[in-house]
Amino acid sequence: QVQLVESGGGLVQPGGSLRLSCAASASIYSTKIMAWYRQVPGKQREMVAALRGGGSPTYTDSVKGRFTISGDNANNMLYLEMNNLKPEDTATYYCYGLFLYTAYWGQGTQVTVSS
Repeated sequence: QVQLVESGGGLVQPGGSLRLSCAASASIYSTKIMAWYRQVPGKQREMVAALRGGGSPTYTDSVKGRFTISGDNANNMLYLEMNNLKPEDTATYYCYGLFLYTAYWGQGTQVTVSS
């Protein structure tokens, strides 16, 4: 069983920045994919950014140029740097990892962008 624990959410004004962190209880070095998803009430969970083993990061169009996903294999951490935040980025953000053939989710961290 792998645990993923997110942190770093909060309330920020439009144009501001936040950095989300995800601590994994197992090595992320050989994961097939590590990603950040987000969800607002009444809508489907959407992938925001992803790191696939050995590949380049991918982003959903709405966050390209503003968000950066990165991983720290030595410390089993996943990050999401979010800049120039917009009200439409308001959501619960979830860390996701595919370890071997099993998918795991964190509990989520709330990001609210509002003046």
